Amino acid sequence: MLPAAPGPRPGPVGAGKPREPAVRTRPAAAAAESPVRHGGLLWGRPPPRRAPRAPEGQAGAGKMAAASGLAAATASAPVCVLVLGMAGSGKTTFVQRLAAHLHGQRCPPYVINLDPAVHDLPFPANIDIRDTVKYKEVMKQYGLGPNGGIVTSLNLFATRFDQVIKFIEKRQNASKYVIIDTPGQIEVFTWSASGTIITEALASSFPSVVVYVMDTSRSTNPITFMSNMLYACSILYKTKLPFIVVMNKTDIIDHSFAVEWMQDFETFQDALNQETSYVSNLTRSMSLVLDEFYSSLKVVGVSAVLGTGLDDFFVQLSKAVDEYEREYRPEYERLRKTLEKAQNKQKREQLEHLWKDMGSVCVQGNTLAGSDDASAMGPSELILTRGTLDEEEERQSDTDDIDHEVTEESHEEPAFRNFMQETRMKYQRSIKPSERDLQK
Repeated sequence: MLPAAPGPRPGPVGAGKPREPAVRTRPAAAAAESPVRHGGLLWGRPPPRRAPRAPEGQAGAGKMAAASGLAAATASAPVCVLVLGMAGSGKTTFVQRLAAHLHGQRCPPYVINLDPAVHDLPFPANIDIRDTVKYKEVMKQYGLGPNGGIVTSLNLFATRFDQVIKFIEKRQNASKYVIIDTPGQIEVFTWSASGTIITEALASSFPSVVVYVMDTSRSTNPITFMSNMLYACSILYKTKLPFIVVMNKTDIIDHSFAVEWMQDFETFQDALNQETSYVSNLTRSMSLVLDEFYSSLKVVGVSAVLGTGLDDFFVQLSKAVDEYEREYRPEYERLRKTLEKAQNKQKREQLEHLWKDMGSVCVQGNTLAGSDDASAMGPSELILTRGTLDEEEERQSDTDDIDHEVTEESHEEPAFRNFMQETRMKYQRSIKPSERDLQK
């Protein structure tokens, strides 16, 4: 376990960069603690209110499909679930219910909190960004507001996200799902550099799925619904990962109206006819554009408070994982190979430039020495042939029987004599004629 950094050290402007934080994990035993009540919900136990039961056939099929999804995740690498959504859509409550459901299935998840500004977490987190970066200290040191503080905290945390990847790899045998709760301000994570780094780091290492949590009760207006769908579409094209839309708060209003709007264009147009603003014309045009987006979109209705719809969610999650393995992983492998080829090409070009530079130097030196054979050789050949003779050349060498120590001693005396003569001549040139006469 790595020690937690106290966050950036406050100091004068220009005094230097803050100390880079280290990622701190919480013990896995925290997930198995006794049930604690958080925010009116009972962690680890079913809520006192019971949801209406589905018909036996549908409930049995949903449980079997959910069990197959759990079994599929067990047999492979851990599945990373990135939970995104607008502020107030119920992301944190959904993560809490999801973690409680997996604990009930004897499949404890690995939970990561990336919201540095949250006060209380209603679920135990294995990795909490608040243990690594102090949000208020970042705001004080850099003079930032709430959103700027969240972005800077995420940037600092992203510099050590390779440690998070290592922690996930160590726990992949014990946890088959990795649930990541993101900040409440969705644009802070979606459109920031740190969000892109975190998403790509997870997607390049593990099967990753983006879950967009949508407030169903706030989307009864067709214009608001279209705004949510446009944002979901933009996140899909930004992340380029399998995508699931979770229509939360179905305990308040059923999500069937939204599914009908997505499947039937005429029904949505009838709902738009009641709107008289100029935005309705734009919404009508955008609904035609998003028709293909709707056709391949995975939609699930969930109540994070009651816990309904989670079986259907895991069915869609298993399909999304299959989609990742079938379509996204080959694309990531192709991009990785392309990057490796580009890096190897750059290395070869740099090496060729080095050869050319060294070759010109060697050719000039050999030309001055009058060696034509050596100048015809390339720089790499000149380097490799120095001191690396073949066995036959070593056998035919006539210098093996020469005593090199005696030879060096024989050259030392004449060299020293020449040095003394040159020194004496320089000294005689430097003294004045009067001093020279006095010496005589």
